[in-house]
Amino acid sequence: MKPRLILPTEVKVCATCSYWDGERKVDTELRVVVVSDSCVGECLVQSKASPSLNDVRGESEHCAWEHLAPEEDDPDGMAGGKPA
Repeated sequence: MKPRLILPTEVKVCATCSYWDGERKVDTELRVVVVSDSCVGECLVQSKASPSLNDVRGESEHCAWEHLAPEEDDPDGMAGGKPA
């Protein structure tokens, strides 16, 4: 089994951005994002390769992180603009 890192939803890294296109698994029950520790995806805003654990403090203000916990008045689970 490959090593995995489990990140709390409060941690803002590229793997939790709505504009990051890389392999990840979202566990909505536990509210975590699971990615491979060496995973790289594409930042769709900046059109560049971005590691899943990219430190976002120096990134663009266009980053948009998903809200993985569905809102109580959101029966379809579409919080954040797309399904979790």
